[in-house]
Amino acid sequence: MAKTRLMSMNEANCLFCKIVSRDITTEFVAETANTLAFWDIAPLAKVHLLIIPKQHHRDVAELAKNAPAILSEVLKTATDLADTFTSGSFKLQFNTGADAGQTVFHAHAHIISDSVKDGS
Repeated sequence: MAKTRLMSMNEANCLFCKIVSRDITTEFVAETANTLAFWDIAPLAKVHLLIIPKQHHRDVAELAKNAPAILSEVLKTATDLADTFTSGSFKLQFNTGADAGQTVFHAHAHIISDSVKDGS
């Protein structure tokens, strides 16, 4: 089985930090004071959104330890988006560490669902 390429753990080379700084462009679904949300480029379901803190934290464990208020905002943004795009059934997932499937080492949440809200 081919190994998944892991993104740099260095903030200067972090894909999501480059999205936050607008060095890499994407269409944002939502933005708050501390978060950005956008569609995953390799979706696993009809709805697959990523919610990231604008501030760099390696993973959700580091985010919870160092910035719990921002983690709360990530969760609020995620549940608001799930309400907008899904019919109420969804996964809210954080991968922490390479062995758990984390490939971009910037904390982020996935909203994953095949249960699409009518009209979205």
